[in-house]
Amino acid sequence: MRRLLIGYDVGSSSVKATLLDADSGKVVASVGLPREEMGIEAPKPDWAEQDPETWWDYIKATSKELIKKGEVKPGEVKAIGISYQMHGLVMVDKQLSVIRPAIIWCDSRAVEIGNKAFDDLGGDYCLKNLLNSPGNFTASKLKWVKENEPAKFEKIHKIMLPGDFIAMKLTGEILTSETGLSEGVFWDFPKNGLADKLLDYYGIDAATLPKVVPSFGHQGDLLPEIARELGLEAGIPVTYRSGDQPNNAFSLNVLEEGELATTAGTSGTVYGVSTQPVYDPKSRVNTFVHVNHTAANPRYGVLLCVNGTGILNSWLKKLLGPQVEDYEQMNQWAAEVPIGAEGLSFIPFGNGAERIMENKQVGAHLAGLNLLKHDKRHVLRAGQEGIVSALTYGFNIMKQMGLNLRTVKAGKANMFLSPLFREAFVNMNDVALELYDTDGAQGAARGAGIGAGIYTGAREAFQGLEKIQVFEPEKHKQESYQASYRQWENSLQQVK
Repeated sequence: MRRLLIGYDVGSSSVKATLLDADSGKVVASVGLPREEMGIEAPKPDWAEQDPETWWDYIKATSKELIKKGEVKPGEVKAIGISYQMHGLVMVDKQLSVIRPAIIWCDSRAVEIGNKAFDDLGGDYCLKNLLNSPGNFTASKLKWVKENEPAKFEKIHKIMLPGDFIAMKLTGEILTSETGLSEGVFWDFPKNGLADKLLDYYGIDAATLPKVVPSFGHQGDLLPEIARELGLEAGIPVTYRSGDQPNNAFSLNVLEEGELATTAGTSGTVYGVSTQPVYDPKSRVNTFVHVNHTAANPRYGVLLCVNGTGILNSWLKKLLGPQVEDYEQMNQWAAEVPIGAEGLSFIPFGNGAERIMENKQVGAHLAGLNLLKHDKRHVLRAGQEGIVSALTYGFNIMKQMGLNLRTVKAGKANMFLSPLFREAFVNMNDVALELYDTDGAQGAARGAGIGAGIYTGAREAFQGLEKIQVFEPEKHKQESYQASYRQWENSLQQVK
């Protein structure tokens, strides 16, 4: 009989489910829904909300399709793992009903609340204890609800991160992890416990936070009524959970000091591992508890995030409309103009407050536009180089923090499918790029295998991980790409 693992990845654009053969480490089946991107509601400017029940509907739909596609037989599924969009706020009442739509990661409404907390509590406390400004993270979003929707705040039984909500729906258990609490800025690092001082300042009762469990390990069992609905057996354990960026790093076997992972989906990220609780004094990149952290062997994840990444490329595709067939055609057009797009720069910050810009709303800008020279090809190239330039801006901050950025791992997906994007990335940053056949749902499945004891550890869990390609910087292109970055940085200074 096969030993199968299910990994769910709950993003803001889709929900993906993967069925992994635990013994071979190979994917049996994979399903992503919806076929088009999930909607994000913006009731007011700079807000971003989603209904958590929509995520759950897609969990159910992907599960049914996955079981059918993988021809799963009773008894074969041994464990479930969950990856999820970070920093979201889900609130439920005593009946475990959702009180209001989730305030998700790219929502900017709580920026000023977090800034005021940083000033009132003091930078010394926030940076040394939280390793971050309270910024626009989950704790600050909850404070916003307290101030602006007091009737809803009073109904709160528990608050959760998106993955905690999905786990609750599967098992009936309301739990979270240390890495989850740290991503919400509820965690005091020196104390290795809840950030009581911040909770007191915000007027948040610690009892509303879920009980803490390790990222790997038994976290509840699939309820009988839910098992019937999903087409699975009751009692299958949930044994892993993590936010999407720590999980993406885990899915690439990035677990040790100096290792780095990157993504370029809706947002773009670089995530590096450190054994030291390092922080950026301006909180432009953020430090959280990594999935394999223990008190005896600490592991911290340093996250650089650019909100406006794949969403910019998607916007350009929609803007071109029937002119363009697919992203490959866009890549071909972009490659027809030289590095630097003949003086055109694209500032990609148009998807909420950007952390690397100190939570400012910089917006998206085309700089250096010449109506007599530039056409759609230049705009497309400037878009891709602009995204890479924004990531490079964050890279430089990480280097200042002492992280060694030489080799970066990524899944071959999203923007990394573009040859131009890959070329710009390795040459602008002078790093090698390793591409792997993996994604967040695969990572969640492997994590479930470790948590269930099927794997003895990461070495065994990643035996089936396949490296596809390696890209190295090219000396004859580096100077041009780095000149393009300097051009971009000069344009950024003008619009900041």
